[in-house]
Amino acid sequence: MSPKQKLENGTAVIGVLGLGYVGLPLVLGFAEKGIRVIGFDVDQSKIDNLTAGVSYIQHIGPGRVASAIKNDVLQATSDFSRIPEVDVIIICVPTPLDRHHEPDLSYVRATRDTILPHLRAHQLVCLESTTYPGTTEEEFTGQIQARGFELGKDFYLVFSPEREDPGNPDFSGTNIPKVVGGHCPACLEQGVAAYGAIYKTVVPVKSTRVAEMVKLLENIFRAVNIGLVNEMKIVADAMGIDIWEVIDAAKTKPFGYTAFYPGPGLGGHCIPIDPFYLTWKAKEYGIHTRFIELAGEINEGMPQYVVRQVGERLNQLKKPINGSKILILGLAYKANVDDMRESPTFKLFDYLKIQGADISFYDPHIPVITPTREHAEYTGMKSIEWSQAAISAFDLVLISTHHAKYNLEELVAWAPVIVDTRNALVNVATQPGQVTKA
Repeated sequence: MSPKQKLENGTAVIGVLGLGYVGLPLVLGFAEKGIRVIGFDVDQSKIDNLTAGVSYIQHIGPGRVASAIKNDVLQATSDFSRIPEVDVIIICVPTPLDRHHEPDLSYVRATRDTILPHLRAHQLVCLESTTYPGTTEEEFTGQIQARGFELGKDFYLVFSPEREDPGNPDFSGTNIPKVVGGHCPACLEQGVAAYGAIYKTVVPVKSTRVAEMVKLLENIFRAVNIGLVNEMKIVADAMGIDIWEVIDAAKTKPFGYTAFYPGPGLGGHCIPIDPFYLTWKAKEYGIHTRFIELAGEINEGMPQYVVRQVGERLNQLKKPINGSKILILGLAYKANVDDMRESPTFKLFDYLKIQGADISFYDPHIPVITPTREHAEYTGMKSIEWSQAAISAFDLVLISTHHAKYNLEELVAWAPVIVDTRNALVNVATQPGQVTKA
């Protein structure tokens, strides 16, 4: 019996591999529709938390997890030999870049190789990890067929790009339209049925390659426009023009303009990474994606630009960066979440430390830095306490992320020098010369 048939008769079991910012919302999406789901992860702490009914992602309320466990529609395990129990296998594992800015598919391949011995007939494999066009076909088709399965007949394969936006109050989880591309029409039918069981809108496309390219286009569109406005900011700063005022005026135009905002660099698992997946794959076809690469260069250079602004501001006070106590507000890569993946704050840490600064951070969403792939040296570093004594002891405060939980009135009362990369203080009364926008 196919996954679609089992979904129709209420006997389907869903397996989600990778229980992070993409996988956990997906697990809950199925569970809350009364569809049994098994979550798989190699991180035993996640398994233990879910089994106890505890959420480890801040914007996902613990009540949702506890309810799914109580209703016996959610199980979590690190035992991948249970793969035969599920009818749909959804892979949500990281696809980072290596140190040469080339795609790192090691997590996808390791997951694939782990499940291959356990596959059975009439299952659907869905890859959600962002990657370059052709990955699903290249990394899964031959390996599945080598197990003796015939795609479209007794086994099914699709790609469906994740579209999670942590902390977005308007669009989250299953109310975001879901793009699905299949290896063949029969595969697509199964994929549409699987995601259609929980998503309000499913958007089918002709192939896995199209679906893979959709995700890259969405994020490259954002990366390029952010690169543009970051460059405009640098030019505006040199001319003594407030780029934030320019953007506010420009967005009053009701057509032909979409507002994007500058910042200290790109963060999150998508925008800093996805453009390089396409530029790498394009070289295979003899194409040099100059426009995309230029935007990447501009965005990657923003942390250094911000640090130069910090240096200039301290220089005005006759202080060097070397030896100065600098507090960075915000470790999360975006406002009001606890997600620090690829956060530009880490690069600010690096560049300031190289120049001898004594750095600390404050983030109400991240009390301590947990292990990361690229910044292990900061593991265990704790957010400072929010107090007048603590804040006023710093030579300079740098706003990297604008969380709503900040008390900005207290900040300007306590911090003599502030560098603001997010226009956070635009509506707060400050002293002349106290704030520098960067």
